[in-house]
Amino acid sequence: MTGQHPQVLAGRYEIRELIGRGGMAEVHLGYDTRLSRIIAIKLLRSDIAGDPTFQARFRREATSAAALNHPSIVAVYDSGEEQMTGPDGSVSTVPYIVMEYVEGHTVRELLGEGEAVPIPEAVEIVTGVLDALEYSHRAGIVHRDIKPGNIMLTSTGAVKVMDFGIARAVEDSAVTVTQTHAVVGTAQYLSPEQARGEIVDSRSDLYSAGCLLYELLTGQPPFVGDSAVAIAYQHVREIPRPPSSVAADVPEALDRVVLKALAKSRDDRYEDAAHMRTDLLAAARGAAVLAPAVDTWTSATTVLSPAPAPVPVPAPAPSPAPAVPEPAVAEEEEQRPSRRWVWVLVVALLIAAGVGIGLLMTDRLGGSTPAPTATATAAAVPDVKGMSESEARRAIEGVGLTFVKGSDVASDDIPAGQAVSTEPGAGTSAVLGTEITVHFSAGSAMVEVPDVSDMTQEQAKEALEKAGLKAGTVTSEDAATIAKDKVVRTSPVAGTSVKRGESVGLVVSTGKTSVPALTGMTQEQARQALEEAGLKAGNVTPGNSDAAHKERVLSSSPGSGTQVELGTSVSIVVGSGQMPVPDVRGMTQSRASEALAGFTQVSFPTRTTTSADEDGIVLDISPAPGSTISTDTPVTVTIGKYQATAAATTSSGS
Repeated sequence: MTGQHPQVLAGRYEIRELIGRGGMAEVHLGYDTRLSRIIAIKLLRSDIAGDPTFQARFRREATSAAALNHPSIVAVYDSGEEQMTGPDGSVSTVPYIVMEYVEGHTVRELLGEGEAVPIPEAVEIVTGVLDALEYSHRAGIVHRDIKPGNIMLTSTGAVKVMDFGIARAVEDSAVTVTQTHAVVGTAQYLSPEQARGEIVDSRSDLYSAGCLLYELLTGQPPFVGDSAVAIAYQHVREIPRPPSSVAADVPEALDRVVLKALAKSRDDRYEDAAHMRTDLLAAARGAAVLAPAVDTWTSATTVLSPAPAPVPVPAPAPSPAPAVPEPAVAEEEEQRPSRRWVWVLVVALLIAAGVGIGLLMTDRLGGSTPAPTATATAAAVPDVKGMSESEARRAIEGVGLTFVKGSDVASDDIPAGQAVSTEPGAGTSAVLGTEITVHFSAGSAMVEVPDVSDMTQEQAKEALEKAGLKAGTVTSEDAATIAKDKVVRTSPVAGTSVKRGESVGLVVSTGKTSVPALTGMTQEQARQALEEAGLKAGNVTPGNSDAAHKERVLSSSPGSGTQVELGTSVSIVVGSGQMPVPDVRGMTQSRASEALAGFTQVSFPTRTTTSADEDGIVLDISPAPGSTISTDTPVTVTIGKYQATAAATTSSGS
């Protein structure tokens, strides 16, 4: 952390150590306190944060990349701007982009030693890049800066393409080529049309991918030079050496794929990323490829037009070899008077006479030669940011260009329905009639999941779509307070901030609930528990119970845990505090005590008995066995006590 930026952005993104620095931005490790995840935060450099041009490019990167959701493209989670107070007290606005944090290294680091990578690995890397380009091109987004430094390799070997939709601004003239303040690409991976300052399309990205493949296979880019201008000149005019001439292990099929991707005319390249990927994979496994033979491109150079397209910046041209004339011929021409000058003089006199006659005739007719009128052939693309569709159409068609509505993109700064950006960008010079694609805002990149509980599935789907989200998978669960087939909750839950366009799962009610455990509750407690479970209290019947369970629920019907329909009535049995008197006659006193444990007032008086078998045995109980009494009613249990008779004693004494 340099101290140049605030510690926390938007109240949630903690800025941590610096992990990367580019021509116009710094990348910090960050932490999202709301979602508890590690992120990467890209901040526009403080020294250029006030430049509207750099701010516009930075915003274009956010809006372009946020519209892409692909495994091979680094995801953009959020973007915004933060007010920052400088050391001198001045306040500036610092734009930022919150991105997926990718652990790994760039392909530039992989190529740092200038050595080629194994062919299977090179093919795998470029295949991943082409997957990303195929997806982005379908979305109408051209990368414009495919190069090793913009491609990450994760710890698992997955390919991640970075910096979609941004033209880098790097001060080093050996790294970039500029045209009227607009960066058009990185020199070593520049397409010929970029070098000429022309409008680029998806095939320009395929050229850059071809440059990347060349460097992976050989360890060096297809063209090198002392300056960006020299390299750009080669991109426009020269055919690269086949990769196999640099690295002998490269098969001829891969040579053909690379040189087709590096064709000077974009019409000669692959028509899209999918076709290039198919040919590349075929070449890697030794199958036939559609690309023409290598010598096709070499022979094509001999029939190029003698007037090649100009490069934006003049390139140093090699000095021509001096002509050595034949001495005899030169001497003869010097001695012989040339008639060529006579004819030149005659033609000049005729032209002068013609001009004089024309002027004379014009004067006699009283007229004058009108000044030539300049005819416009190009116009600057107007800045339509913030305009409605009709306003943007009028502005573009008003300068002679053709309006085309592009795909909507997420934007935290521009309200939905208003123009966000154009392709080509505002201020670019375009030939009259050129199609200008305008992208309109779909609203913020991040939206909150709305609360759709107690709605029908159809109502919930409409609410989610209105918020910029989609209804995902539907699952069901028991819910005490939600009617059958209505939404219980969402996944993620309502209020969660998610990326616009994401799918949100719906959990709907089965219309059923489970009977709660009521045993031991009072009647009032049981009634409240049933209502909370979406059920009703049914019949209440008394049941035999001891004093401890008097007026407490003994059981329910249906029983606890039973799944029933919402609104079902549940009957309960409540303890009455009364119990039937058990028949304990003939038991010992200890067994009788156990049987009468539910009664609170039990006494055990004794009665003399002459039978030894009745000693310590219950002879009688009152109240009578089988009668139902309150548990606090006195219960008398008579125990026999043996005592021998006098006659029996005398008899035993004699």
